Amino acid sequence: MRKIDLPERPDWRAKAQDQGFTFADMHGEPYWDESSAYSFTLDEIERQIEDPSTELHALCRQAVDHVIGSEELLDRLAIPEAHRDYIAQSWRDDEPELYGRMDLAYGGDGPAKLLEYNADTPTSLYESAAFQWQWFEDSQALGVLGPDDDQFNGIHEAIAARLAQMFPQGFDLHLTAMAGAPEDYATVEALGWAAREAGLGAHYTDLEKIGVSDDGQFLDDEDRVIGALFKLYPWEDLLRDDYAAHLATSGCRMIEPPWKAILSNKGILPVLWELFEDHPNLLPAFFEQDLTSPGADAAARLDRAADAMAPGHVLKPIFSREGASITIVEDGAITETATNDAYAAHPRIAQAYHPLPVMGGFRPVIGSWIAGDTCAGIGIREDRGRITQDLSRFKPHFIRD
Repeated sequence: MRKIDLPERPDWRAKAQDQGFTFADMHGEPYWDESSAYSFTLDEIERQIEDPSTELHALCRQAVDHVIGSEELLDRLAIPEAHRDYIAQSWRDDEPELYGRMDLAYGGDGPAKLLEYNADTPTSLYESAAFQWQWFEDSQALGVLGPDDDQFNGIHEAIAARLAQMFPQGFDLHLTAMAGAPEDYATVEALGWAAREAGLGAHYTDLEKIGVSDDGQFLDDEDRVIGALFKLYPWEDLLRDDYAAHLATSGCRMIEPPWKAILSNKGILPVLWELFEDHPNLLPAFFEQDLTSPGADAAARLDRAADAMAPGHVLKPIFSREGASITIVEDGAITETATNDAYAAHPRIAQAYHPLPVMGGFRPVIGSWIAGDTCAGIGIREDRGRITQDLSRFKPHFIRD
């Protein structure tokens, strides 16, 4: 893995504008940045990222099954008691999942480490699946990349194929996100594009415009009954929303399925460590309360993980986005805290601190995309700070042997 300076396409901003990529610059900083790109070998992609990501996803499903059967863990993950049967039934019914994004720490010199799994509402899909691929094709055409170079990016095709498995031809899928959020809309539009390629209808409705009929069915902004809904609205919020009372009885199939409320929760990280301790792609992780008053099992695991935890750990709320409310603790002292503290009130987990690699003054995080149950491609964000936050940059990548 290397970071290589490359010439930008002369017309990339015009292409971004034409395609509605209106957030290529945000907050006075570039978000999309193609002045350099990350280069991987095919062996790195296959053995260090693709195969481990697919394996990690399978382990995550085992962890969900473990949590479903434990009231104690459901409590620790703050799953509302009123909706636990609804969530458990979706798991027993094997309601299919669509996609997710694992955030991995990898710098080319060891196993990739899972930092977290955005399994419910991952964004940056458009940049990863579409605009990054266009960059690759344009760069080859301009001679910036060679004819034998490649990119690990079958994300769009894999999601379209997954949707075709999930729904019959001609089925009308609804999609929703909060109004006025360009990044969210780009993700939903990318999914709508994949749905149409899968032979489905795709109807977008602002989240705020979804209503409930007299008999408890969800309705779109044209009063059409919603039979299946992709919601870019996290389960931890939806389960506490006024509409939550209608979830189990509305007849609406949700994407992601309700059981993703467990997998998208950072509390899954200590569960994974408990079940698969010493897996090469996992970091030691514990519920914060176990650091101060551990039970016998947690104390034993803490003892075995002492060397990994001693240099430092990262405190993460079980619910958070874009690095908000994350704290790095080293040698018993706080050394860095996210500027956004919007999730500070939630319970936290502690994960062994694994420094991100530093390349060209930035720290990259690899977003490994899962479609169905298989890794289908990657996108990379980088940040100057040790906590990847909302001012990070998206960087393209390519494969060269």
